[in-house]
Amino acid sequence: MIQNKMWLYLDDVRIPKDNQWEVVTNYDEFVAHVNLHGLENYECISLDHDLGEEAMQEYYRNVATNGYLEYNNITEKTGLDCARYIVNLSMSKKITLPKVYCHSANPVGAMNIVNHIN
Repeated sequence: MIQNKMWLYLDDVRIPKDNQWEVVTNYDEFVAHVNLHGLENYECISLDHDLGEEAMQEYYRNVATNGYLEYNNITEKTGLDCARYIVNLSMSKKITLPKVYCHSANPVGAMNIVNHIN
């Protein structure tokens, strides 16, 4: 068990200014980090939704103009997939989720993450 719990930041572009954050840039790195350290050892996780070009293209194609995301157009994993992963892990191992934030600039993707966490 880690004395001082970690803060995990998922984003493929931005890097937090506070060096307290551990930074991962994609779904595979996120899952590997959580599996290595254990979900119970995180105080805080902050998620971005769009983790690559396809998600950004979908944002400009549908969210910006129509207000929805068509996940069938995104083959790469998103921050929503990461949220699903930690919720499933929390439920299966009966571990309380750490604080989870969403810092995505994609309002629909952010809402989907927050709704799934809730």
